[in-house]
Amino acid sequence: MATGTQETVSACVDSSGGAIGLPQLCPDWMSNQIFWLVVTLIVIFFILSRLALPRIAAVLAERQGTITNDLAAAEDLKAKATEAEDAYNKALADARAEAQNIIAATKADIKAELDDATAKADAEIAAKAAEGEKKIGEIRASAMESVQEVAEATAQELVAAMGIKASDKTISDAVQSRVKG
Repeated sequence: MATGTQETVSACVDSSGGAIGLPQLCPDWMSNQIFWLVVTLIVIFFILSRLALPRIAAVLAERQGTITNDLAAAEDLKAKATEAEDAYNKALADARAEAQNIIAATKADIKAELDDATAKADAEIAAKAAEGEKKIGEIRASAMESVQEVAEATAQELVAAMGIKASDKTISDAVQSRVKG
């Protein structure tokens, strides 16, 4: 029996006990190698399917969840940003409208104050003009009196220079009749 084992082994081993070529390709050992290859692959499959693949799947699921949550949060933030922009634009439009209202009210107030000031100035000017007219009237009246006095005095002197005697009343009446027209 020992000789049968020797012969099988001797097909892949030379006379000195060294291997002839590659031992993996020795047809006598091929079935043993295939058996251990299958056992090793099954063990690796079970290790990967029980330990590594669930962890990888969990990491992928976590990443997908994170991505989904981030996209949802980004959509929410985008909606909030749009709402904030709309609120900002509305507030800006309201502020502009309020500014226009304030400007219009201020213009109306200034116009009313200007009209009041103009009316007061016109009233003051009219009062001063009336006062001036009154003073001019007084000056005219006093000037007329002065002219009448000068005319009477001149007439008195002329009558006296001519050597005619006339009373002050006669000269005064003559000057007045001449001044009136």
